[in-house]
Amino acid sequence: MSRVSIKTRDDLPTELKPLWDRMTTYGAFENQAGVMAHRPPIFKHTWSLLVDLADNGTLSKRHLEIALVAVSLLNKCDYCVSHHAPKLAIQGVSEAGADRLLDYQDHPELDAVDKLVVEYSIAVNNNWSKTRDEIFIRLREHFSEAEIVELTWRIALCGAFNRFTDILQCEVEQGVPAHEAAE
Repeated sequence: MSRVSIKTRDDLPTELKPLWDRMTTYGAFENQAGVMAHRPPIFKHTWSLLVDLADNGTLSKRHLEIALVAVSLLNKCDYCVSHHAPKLAIQGVSEAGADRLLDYQDHPELDAVDKLVVEYSIAVNNNWSKTRDEIFIRLREHFSEAEIVELTWRIALCGAFNRFTDILQCEVEQGVPAHEAAE
């Protein structure tokens, strides 16, 4: 059970209700959004960013979902893995493949660029202060600077979401298949 109550669209100020409606097109994140809604600026800016990036992102959905699932597995966030593993399945990585995403080096469902995304996700999440230029040389072979910035931001933001949803014990929404992130 969530450690704080979950607000609904009806609890938001009138001007934020259209954003709630846009948020629901991103996925079934009503519990997380409902917790954020306790502070309308957090709800507004977080969800405006996410829906804008969904509409105008530079990254492929496959690489984005690989990064989000990898970070959520690293942080053992059941909530985020439950939401993003199905999105990754749409992008061609099976549920079993998502479960073993961190074992990327010999992963049969990942190509070389996918593996680089997992490696970079691990670096951003675990080794940000010790990451050397070599990985950026490889990233630039496949991604523009705008894509590298977006990938880095989404990885770091996902880590923040992992911590937010876990500490506040946001429950996976009804209808979203629960997926354990523990290795």
